[in-house]
Amino acid sequence: MDIGLAFGLSFGLLLVSAVQGIFIAYPLLLAMALFVGVLRRRGFSLQALVTMGWTGSQKALPVIGVLLIIGAVTASWMAAGTVPTLVYYGLQVVTPHSFVLVAFGLASAVSLLLGTSFGTVGTVGVALMIMVAGGENSGFDRHLIAGAIIAGAYVGDRASPMSSSALLIAAITRTDLYDNIRHMWRTSLLPLGLAIAIYAGFAEFAPVPLAESNLVADLAAEFRLGPVALLPAGVMVVLSLLKVPVQRAMVASTATAIALAIAYQHYSGWQVLQYLLTGFHLEADSPLSAIVLGGGVAAMLRVSLVVVISTAFVGIFAETRLLHRLERSLERVKTPGDRIWATTVIGTLSAAFGCTQTIAILQTQQLLGPTYHRTSVPPPALALDLENTVVVISPLIPWNIAGLVPATILGVNAGFIPFACYLYLLPLMGLAWVKGRSSLCENLTTRC
Repeated sequence: MDIGLAFGLSFGLLLVSAVQGIFIAYPLLLAMALFVGVLRRRGFSLQALVTMGWTGSQKALPVIGVLLIIGAVTASWMAAGTVPTLVYYGLQVVTPHSFVLVAFGLASAVSLLLGTSFGTVGTVGVALMIMVAGGENSGFDRHLIAGAIIAGAYVGDRASPMSSSALLIAAITRTDLYDNIRHMWRTSLLPLGLAIAIYAGFAEFAPVPLAESNLVADLAAEFRLGPVALLPAGVMVVLSLLKVPVQRAMVASTATAIALAIAYQHYSGWQVLQYLLTGFHLEADSPLSAIVLGGGVAAMLRVSLVVVISTAFVGIFAETRLLHRLERSLERVKTPGDRIWATTVIGTLSAAFGCTQTIAILQTQQLLGPTYHRTSVPPPALALDLENTVVVISPLIPWNIAGLVPATILGVNAGFIPFACYLYLLPLMGLAWVKGRSSLCENLTTRC
């Protein structure tokens, strides 16, 4: 009863913070205090709980490393003129009636190449948002563009061979990555087609007010533009095609951008270092000062704190076996319909309380793996269910960093969620498609 109350209060705190725009670390710390109080009443010492939390938080280090690299990539691409050049050329090609569809399509294509939603949003996503910055006061809801970008970014985050989440799921389910990707495309074509149709409708009936025409001239006056400025993007693309790990590709791209910022844009080394740490910005008297800015390691520190707290939670949950009763209740799951519903619900709860996509994936697999094994479901079916639920549900949780980081990079809030159509069409259609799962499972190797 006390655990249930702690979960309920914690969820309420997280929900209120998302609605009110309160930094998510505060309710997470309050929730941590609630659970520590409950567990102390159950006989766990404070020292033991702190040790559990500390052990769990060590899992945050790889994630934090990626976040800091993303902050550096975004700032360095701005300083090198890469983002301004993308905006410059983009404004001369796209139209108000095609922009939403182009944003979704371009983000999807880049994410399939890079395999990272954060990298996609921090590069082409930022450029796309700058293109509509001039329409900010026109009554147009910029969350529409952010939703299309973030939804597109997760097309590749889910189904790219470079994706860390796809690699993680293949590893923990002991399945073949490329077989998983083939099955993913079979189940995603219809949701993807519907998402494209929805964005095409938005493009037709909600044209995007693009930035003022003088933005092109201002960019040309402030930066040296041209193919040379696109070298960091080229480095990222080439290394991704060569299957270099995405973190290394981003570091190489950042190094290229730093060299260009100094040698091509004529910033000093000290200026570039400041941009990498605190984010890119122009002088206050520049007409672009409120438009071309952002990135930096410091911008990711707040999100990194959320990751540390959430991984500490997972460490405490695992060591104290708080979820043991839930594990026992899953023994009643038997049919394909039961399994997909259970995966969706457990995945959503794990995404809400784990606050990271990685933790949500691991927690869901740990809880449901035995159930799939007990009911003789082949591992590829479990991998597919994880890809169709927890991977795309995580960015729909306002305080989960899967959605929080892209929103932070793009300068928006949770208002993007209703417009991230692909992210909820995929699990919803999976639930509606339960009756056809038996034949799919047979195709995946054995009976379901």
